[in-house]
Amino acid sequence: MFEIIFFISLCIYFILFVIITIGLNKKFPKKDDNSLPTVSIIVAARNEQDNILDCLKSLDKQIYPQNKIEIIIVDDKSTDNTKNIVLDFIKDIPKFKCITTSEEIGHLKGKTNALANGIKIASGDIILTTDADCTPPEQWAITMVSYFNEKVGVVCGFTTQESYNAFSGMQAIDFCFLQSVAAGVMNLGKPITCIGNNMAFTKKAYIEVGGYESLEFSVTEDFKLLQAIVNTGKYQSIYPLDKNSLNVSKPCKDLKTLYWQKKRWGVGGLEAAIEDYLIMAAGFVMNILIILSPFFISQNLIWLLISKFFIDYSYLKFLLKRWEIDKILKYFFAFEIYYIIYVIILPFVVLFSRKVVWKGRKY
Repeated sequence: MFEIIFFISLCIYFILFVIITIGLNKKFPKKDDNSLPTVSIIVAARNEQDNILDCLKSLDKQIYPQNKIEIIIVDDKSTDNTKNIVLDFIKDIPKFKCITTSEEIGHLKGKTNALANGIKIASGDIILTTDADCTPPEQWAITMVSYFNEKVGVVCGFTTQESYNAFSGMQAIDFCFLQSVAAGVMNLGKPITCIGNNMAFTKKAYIEVGGYESLEFSVTEDFKLLQAIVNTGKYQSIYPLDKNSLNVSKPCKDLKTLYWQKKRWGVGGLEAAIEDYLIMAAGFVMNILIILSPFFISQNLIWLLISKFFIDYSYLKFLLKRWEIDKILKYFFAFEIYYIIYVIILPFVVLFSRKVVWKGRKY
């Protein structure tokens, strides 16, 4: 009986990833480089003295018409040397601006308030957001912006992480894995989530929904904004699988930070629609069955387990090879163990407590 349940769940799991792969392979029209709109890149930074310089250097190298780009760094009341590092770097570079979040806009808190302050003074037709611990490639801005047209209001990009050992490597794979699920589903017309460290939207659409201040508070402000723009019925959101827009961020340094990151995402995920829960349920059930499988071990079950891991590996190989980062698959087994554990534990963690601690603040 257990083998039959496992087999049915595996079939559903396989079909889900076939559908996601179809969505990932969807192609989107791009603008000609001669018709690019103005763009404002917003970076909210709080206590990022160890990361901000690499971010600034990568943003300074963006291949984009210099008269059409501005980069706004919002110091979110840092208590370390972040602001001084920013000011020293940008002093002779006109396209950079630095402000501090002195104004509390409406009910906004933390990063969302910082972003709203930056967008308030932004002059670009397109708003691009990333984080202070990210290093976008030189083609990032021009690639993201090239996907906009009259129908597209939001363009989402992928982010991986630096990987130098099993702990960082499993996070990097997990980042790509989760975003690819969101991308595949979004490209088929059902946006379920996005990641704010690689996101772009039109200033027009942002204003139409009333900005962040008109949205209910959320620890995943990017997802709230995505929902609001799409729900107007005027705009599409897309998630192109384009290596030229692949961002790189820093992994969590320890288990405590990783715990709060996952919990923040889990709490934000509670705002998802019922269809989105069904997608999450497929992974949850599959991993529960893997945990239970030692109690029902048989030759057929072993082959079913091998098939599950083969599906995951093949899917990740396809995905990571498109970005030319498939070398991180050496951390595949570390990722599988990590993924199985947190997918099972996280729903119960979120069920009993919604408290989130992030960047030294409690929400």
